[in-house]
Amino acid sequence: MSFTGIRPLMACSFLLVAGQLAPAQTKVAIVDIQRAVFESAEIKKADADMQATFRPRQQVAEKLQQEINTIAQQLQTNAGKMTQQQEADLNAEGKRKQVDLTRMNEDLQADAERYRNETLSRSSAKMTEVVKKVAEEKGYDLVVEKSTTLYFKPAMDITNDAIAAYNKTYPVTPPAPAAKK
Repeated sequence: MSFTGIRPLMACSFLLVAGQLAPAQTKVAIVDIQRAVFESAEIKKADADMQATFRPRQQVAEKLQQEINTIAQQLQTNAGKMTQQQEADLNAEGKRKQVDLTRMNEDLQADAERYRNETLSRSSAKMTEVVKKVAEEKGYDLVVEKSTTLYFKPAMDITNDAIAAYNKTYPVTPPAPAAKK
């Protein structure tokens, strides 16, 4: 067999092997995880619960701020009309209330941030699992986070599917109706 007869045989063999090694077309989807989490019914309910939980403490802080404003107003209005002791007492009370308000606001902010972070962390982990399940059901080989993608066709976005699947998997129970008096 001559060398010229081997070339076509090698080319055919290469094409046969390369064709078998070529991967199948990869199906890719895009998801905006942040939007999916924030638009889930569970997070919307958690936000409402957080507002209701921390509202009484906010109201106490607002009342304390009003008291501080009243003291400042009294000091300004009655300047020169109070004894030094009355003025010193009012200043001391205002400073004490300001310290209390600062502590209260710091505690409130830290508690709210902790609540928010724990809730988002739990929901993000659950959303990741839901996205995996949606990808498997729809036959996607790869799901990419939208924020890391420069371009994609809108048809590749499965964010709404993820939100719907999340809401179905983790349904939010409506609050119990208030008892009638």
